[in-house]
Formats: sequence, C-alpha cells, structure tokens
Amino acid sequence: MTAGINTEIRDGYHFNVMRRAIDLIDAGGPGVRLSDLARDMNMSPAHFQRLFTQWVGVSPKRYQQYLALGQAKDLLAERFTTLDTAHELGLSGTGRLHDLFLRWEAMSPGEFARRGDGLKIYWGWFDSPFGLALVMGTEKGICGIGFASETGEAAAMEDMIARWPNAEFVEDPMMLRPWVLTAFGAGDQQGEKVPLYMIGAPFQIKVWEALMRIPSGHVTTYSEIAQSIGNPRAVRAVGTAVGRNPVSFLIPCHRALRKSGGLGGYHWGLPVKRAILAWESARAEAG
Repeated sequence: MTAGINTEIRDGYHFNVMRRAIDLIDAGGPGVRLSDLARDMNMSPAHFQRLFTQWVGVSPKRYQQYLALGQAKDLLAERFTTLDTAHELGLSGTGRLHDLFLRWEAMSPGEFARRGDGLKIYWGWFDSPFGLALVMGTEKGICGIGFASETGEAAAMEDMIARWPNAEFVEDPMMLRPWVLTAFGAGDQQGEKVPLYMIGAPFQIKVWEALMRIPSGHVTTYSEIAQSIGNPRAVRAVGTAVGRNPVSFLIPCHRALRKSGGLGGYHWGLPVKRAILAWESARAEAG
C-alpha cells in the first residue's frame, strides 16, 4: 500500500494559501512582515490581510503573538478550564470551530480486542490548516486523523495502520470528504455534525471524552483530566491515553498541557500542536 495523494481531493484554495501562510509565520517568528507574506502568497498586502483575517479570525500580526514562546503558560493563566465546571456550564459544545458539533459512538471492548478484524476503514489525504492530514473513517464516522508535516507521509500512514492491523484499508477520499470539509471549516458547513467512531480501550475512551469537554481556545492539564475522570493518581496513564488519541484535532489532545506550563508532548510534532493552539486561540478571541 502506498501513501498516494489523490489530487482531485486537494482542491481547497484557501486551505493551501492559509496552510502556507501559517507555516511561514511559524518559521519566521515575530520578525516576519505582512508585505513579505503577501508577496509569497502572490497577493497584495491588503488582499492577503483581509483573506487571512476572514479565515483565521485575527490579523497575521495578532496570530504571530499566539505563537510566542510563552504561549502555553499564557494559555494556562488566561484560558485554563476546569473540566467539571465546563461541563456544568455547557461549554463543551460551544466555541468549537465554525460552530462544529460532534456526535460519536465507541467500538465495544470485544471489537477493540480484535484489533480491527472485520472492519473496513476508508482513508485519504487532505490539505488542512496544519499541513497534510491523513484521515481515516468507517461508515459510522471518522476514526483517525494524523498530520504528516513533521513525520512524513509514509510514517504517518504506517502509524495509523498499525493501530488497527487486522482491518481492511480502502483508499476512498471522496467518501470522507464531506466530513473533512466540515471538520476543518471549509465552505458553508456551519452547524453540521461530524460523526466520530472511537476505537480504543475503555480507559482511553474515558480520557478522550474528557478531552472533548475542553472548549476550543482553552486548555487544561493532564492532572485535571485525571481528576475529572475520577482517578486523580492516574496522571501518567492519562498522558499515555492522550498520546494514543487516534483522532487528532477533533478529539483535542492538543489542549492538554503540563501543569508547569510546558506544552508537553504531541504525537505529530510540537510545531503542529503550537499551530493548532494558536489558531484556536485566535478564533476564540475573534468570536
């Protein structure tokens, strides 16, 4: 099996422009200038700023500030979420990207133990705001999202397949495309639901449920997640479950930080985690 890219599906012009711009902002740091970004995008500065602000929610300059080195500590200080409080206040469904709501169901423990045996998983490559994304799903919903900008396409594919080694994998990006466009906010998809199909052990699924209670633009800590699932001593196990989250971005493992204020780890690379957190924070402020 090869990790081929279906060019028919990679037609999101704004995806490509904003992905390249975010990469340049991240690489260039606070010194990158609007005029240079616009030139690299083959646009006038005014047109680029208008497009970027419309798509991301804030100006390129403001977005740069979210990528500062102290971002994680600032987020913990200003946007820390106590999960039980968030749930009681109804925050788990608010502030999501483009008013995105999720509906999900989980595989039974017995099915999980069979490591995908008898399961047909469709897959495809898609452009996303955070680089090339490998998306996998069953007929019930998306079951996997991985990012290849740091790992490379072959490694991302191998990583995802290894999670369900006994499944049948079928390349079919068109089957997944409507869910992906809604998930990453392309087009007029507001209010539509993205179905998820969680494939994991019961403890992992409990942790992933807790992650989905963190509002977009907010963060929490591994210890807070352990507390919220009724097992405050299981911080290390929580960290492992967070790291094994198969549906990156939609199950927001990037919103879990260390209590010290560090970003912690991220399965697909810390630059991807920083970019997602900055993007969500910017949109939360704009909203």
